[in-house]
Order: sequence, then C-alpha cells, then structure tokens
Amino acid sequence: MVAITMKVTLNSISVFAVLAGVLSFTFLVAALGTDFWYLTDASKLEKLSNDTGSLSSHTGLWRTCQFNRSCLPLVNPFKLETTNITTSHKKVLWASDKTECRISEDMRGAFVILLPLSLIFIIFGGIVGFIGIFTQAFCLLLFTGVLFLLGALVTLLGVSIYIAYSAAAFKEAVLLLGRKSLLEYLNIQFGWSLAFAWVSIAAELLTGLAFILMSRMVGQKRRWDSFI
Repeated sequence: MVAITMKVTLNSISVFAVLAGVLSFTFLVAALGTDFWYLTDASKLEKLSNDTGSLSSHTGLWRTCQFNRSCLPLVNPFKLETTNITTSHKKVLWASDKTECRISEDMRGAFVILLPLSLIFIIFGGIVGFIGIFTQAFCLLLFTGVLFLLGALVTLLGVSIYIAYSAAAFKEAVLLLGRKSLLEYLNIQFGWSLAFAWVSIAAELLTGLAFILMSRMVGQKRRWDSFI
C-alpha cells in the first residue's frame, strides 16, 4: 500500500517537474528572443518637437527597435551614416548611446553570456531529467535538480546584472544631460520580456526542487524495498 501511494505521488511530481521545466524553457526563450526588455516612451517629446515619426523605442538584449519601424543592432549610430535620422531622433539616440559608451561593457557582456548559458542548463537538465524519470535513477534525478537550481541562479544573476546595468545607465544619462533635459519628457521602464525572465527563474526553481524531491522519494523507495 505504501509502495503504491509512493508511486502515485512520484508520478504526480514527475508530471509537475516536466511541466515546470517546459515552462521555464519556453519563457526564457521568449525573453531572449523578444525586444521588450527596456521601453522608452517619447510621446511627450514627439508633441514638443512636432516630429511626425515615432521616437519611442523598445530594446532587447541584441537590438533596439522603434515602434512601427525596423530594428537595428545595439551599436553606436553616430559611427554610421545618419543622414536619414531626424534631429529629434538624434537627441534620443545620443542620450542612450552616450550612456552605453560610459558604462562598463563588462556588465553588458556578463548578462548577454549568463542568460543564454542558463538556457543551456535547462536543455541539458531536461535531457538528463527525462532519462532519470524513466530509469528512476537517484543520481540522475538529484543531478537534474542541482542543474535546474544552478540554472535558476545563473538566470537570476544575469537579470540582476541587467537591472543594475540599466539603472546605472539611467543615472549616467541624468548626469550627462542634466535635470532640464529631454529625460523629463521620456518615460522609461522595464518591459514584459524581463517579466518572462522572472517567470522562467521561478519555474526553474520549482523544477529543481521537484527533481530533488523525486530523488529523495526514489531513495526512500529503494530502502523500503530492501527492508522488505
């Protein structure tokens, strides 16, 4: 009776772990692949400058995009030809670009590496986890749990560095442009891509704990079988 109950519980936790693992993978891929980590609403500036084009933008880890327009890689636009860019748009680009040039590139390089690395942890952990579930191998289940917990830590570290990088960039922009600057007409906030990354962290954490719990239950089942 105890063995049957343990088997049912183990199966339920296995299903939960698989669903949580798929959720963590899906949301992290969505976060890395979308360009809504950082949103800049320049609607007030557009009214003041009477600019017909959109100055608002949304930025990802790899590129920045104007709303209803094409996207560009995250490079310094003033190192390229900018004859087709309006004066108002140049001011916005100058504000964000000068900021990025003054902030250490090490921080940006860190979260650009850490977040994809976490995705590798999830993929590798998923492969090992499936094998562990089917074979009910204690070591594989425990190893998978540790992998997902480590992946959650790496994702958390990457997101934290990104937030710190963005906060430092904003402070630097204030120092560069002063209080009576165009920053007063910009509404800057984090976007839903960052929220997806937070959901992935929670799902990775739950997946890791579920696999560790499964490894403990498998160990208890083995001891119970050997006792019988």
